[in-house]
Amino acid sequence: MGQLGVGIIGCGNISTTYLTFAPLFKSLKLVAVADINMDSARQKAEEYGVRADTVDDLLKASDVDVIVNLTIPAVHYAITRRILEAGKHAYSEKPLVLTLDEGKDLRDLAEAKGLRIGSAPDTFMGGAHQLARAAIDEGQVGRIIGGTCHVMGHGMEGWHPNPDFFYQPGAGPILDIGPYYVTNLIQLIGPVKSVASLATATFATRTIANGPRLGETVPVDTPTNIHALLEFANGATVTLGASWDVWKHRHANMELYGETGSLFVPDPNFFGGTVEKAGSDGVVVPLDERGHPFGVPNHTSNDGAPRANYRCAGLADMATAIDEGRKHRCDIDLAVHAVDVMTSILKAGEEKRFVDMTTTCERPAALSPAEAQALMV
Repeated sequence: MGQLGVGIIGCGNISTTYLTFAPLFKSLKLVAVADINMDSARQKAEEYGVRADTVDDLLKASDVDVIVNLTIPAVHYAITRRILEAGKHAYSEKPLVLTLDEGKDLRDLAEAKGLRIGSAPDTFMGGAHQLARAAIDEGQVGRIIGGTCHVMGHGMEGWHPNPDFFYQPGAGPILDIGPYYVTNLIQLIGPVKSVASLATATFATRTIANGPRLGETVPVDTPTNIHALLEFANGATVTLGASWDVWKHRHANMELYGETGSLFVPDPNFFGGTVEKAGSDGVVVPLDERGHPFGVPNHTSNDGAPRANYRCAGLADMATAIDEGRKHRCDIDLAVHAVDVMTSILKAGEEKRFVDMTTTCERPAALSPAEAQALMV
C-alpha cells in the first residue's frame, strides 16, 4: 500500500496533535504545513521536519494528495472548497461546516471531482467506543431504546487566553463539543430522525481569567446551556445536555439503555476509557477490552494521567480506503448528518419545536482490533 502526501493548512494548537500522531499511521506521509501567518508555518515546519508553504503553494504542491483543514470553523467551508477545487482530497477538523447547505455543496463538489472528504471527530474509532459498538452489535444489552449524555462545565475563559470564538455563532457547546457526542451516538445507534431542545445563554459576557488579556470581558452571542432530545430512526430516544454554564455536575458522560441491559460509555472526546455493562441483575461489570490498539495509553494528559490519543486515525482510514476502493469511516455523509443534527438542535431551541432531519447516513463500519492495528506503522 502506498502513502498519501499530507499537507496541513492552519498551524494553531491543534496542528501539534496532527503533526505528533500522524507518523503512527503507515498510509500517511507528512509533507508540508501552511498558515496565513508564515512565522507560525515556519516554526511548525522546523519543529516537525516538514516544508513550510504559503497556502497557495500548498494547494498547488504536486507531492500533496490530501490537505487537512485546521483553520477556525468560520472558514472551514471556504478552505475545504479551495482544497477540492485544487484537485486534492480534504480532511477537516470538526465541525465540517456551520450550515447544512455548505455541507451539501462540498459533498456535491467532491462527488463531481471524484475526491474524498473526511471530517473529525475520529475519537469514535477509539478502543472504548468500538468496544461499546461491539457489545451493541452482539446484542449484549438488546436493542438500544434510550440514553443520556452530558458534557458540562464552565467554558473556556478559565484557561484559554483568547476564548472569544467559543461564545460566537458557529461554536458554543453544541458545535464545539457536540460533534464528539453526536457522532458517537450515530455510530452506536444509527441516524437521528428528529430533535427538540431548550437553548439559553445564562451569562451575557465572560471574563478572561488568564494570559495577557486577564480581566477582559468577551460577549456571548450563542446559546451556552442546551438540553436536547434526540429521536433516532431505530426508535431510541436520548437526552443530551451540553452546557458551559455549569460549575459542577455528577452526570455520567454517556449511558445507553437496551432492552436487556445498560451500557456505560466513557467520554467520547477521548479514544480510551472503561466501558461497563449491567444486565437484568443490576450488577455493573467492566467489559473485556479485547486488546484494541486505539485504547492503549500512549501519552500523558495535562493532569498527568495516561491517555490514549490516536487522532489522525480517521485520516489514515480515509487514505487506506482510497487505496482499497472502499468507504472511509469519517465520511462526508456522517459529517453532514452530524451537522444536520447539531444545527437542528440550535434551531429547535430558538423556535421551541421539534425539527425533523433532512439527511441521513449509514452507521460507519465498526473497527476491529485487527483492522485498527493494520492502519498503524
